[in-house]
Amino acid sequence: MSILVLADINDGQLASATAHVVAAAKAIGGDIDVLVAGEGVQAAAEAAAKLDGVSKVRVADNAVYAYQLAEPMGALLVELASGYTHVLASASTTGKNVLPRLAALKDVSQLSDVIGIESADTFLRPIYAGNAIATVKSDDALKVITVRSSAFDAVASSGSGSATLEAVDVVVENTQSSFVKEELAQSDRPELGGAKVVISGGRGMGNGENFKLLDGIADKLGAAVGASRAAVDAGFVPNDMQVGQTGKIVAPDLYIAVGISGAIQHLAGMKDSKVIVAINKDDEAPIFQVADYGLVGDLFEILPELESKL
Repeated sequence: MSILVLADINDGQLASATAHVVAAAKAIGGDIDVLVAGEGVQAAAEAAAKLDGVSKVRVADNAVYAYQLAEPMGALLVELASGYTHVLASASTTGKNVLPRLAALKDVSQLSDVIGIESADTFLRPIYAGNAIATVKSDDALKVITVRSSAFDAVASSGSGSATLEAVDVVVENTQSSFVKEELAQSDRPELGGAKVVISGGRGMGNGENFKLLDGIADKLGAAVGASRAAVDAGFVPNDMQVGQTGKIVAPDLYIAVGISGAIQHLAGMKDSKVIVAINKDDEAPIFQVADYGLVGDLFEILPELESKL
């Protein structure tokens, strides 16, 4: 078996999710290649070469791949996929955008949001907002898979750079789409999807201004700040902070839920956290059913006290 992992690239650097996807590839077994596609991605390619288990890094460095648009990336993967039995990517924005196009062009089924590997053709994935786990077997010659990175421990970076780097000279035409612009929220805090500690607020925060109560605690804990869908829908905070089934899936070492009732939509995005702390004035809130530690009380009194004691 031979596996191709599509690397996640952020600002020319290798994203941490790639190491988790390589771990999933190792669980399948076989030779593992990593595809680093973009513009000015030499640093990302060198970082990918240091990941344990990677035998070769294929580098497609060209302006047409600069923003990893689905159309050119899909065409590139079609050209490369014939030599592989599996193509994997993280269930990130890029993976969810690119791999369905590859699956359609190759006329195979896609396996989405995989959280477990049973064998080379049998996988586990959540359904019903994570309330049930489906075991899925694929008979397709090419398995196209997006991986929930939080479900796999990242492989180590050996530092030896033992994997070989190979330039990919495939340059595809893209007349179907063009990059217009992107607007990125700037923050000194960790990225929400990869943070070790996350503190999130819900509708109980009352308004967006009150989310500042979370900032001091987040700064002391080195945490990312998230939100429930209810808080986002109410306009308290931007949607890039949303944790949940339709937001970001997180599994930090510590997750603090403040003023969040615990709707299924939200639980699907954070219930794999190692330790969950819930703060809510309603002692019957569903969030307490999954919390390791619960504190019933007024968050406007609890948060300042908590910050003062950290």
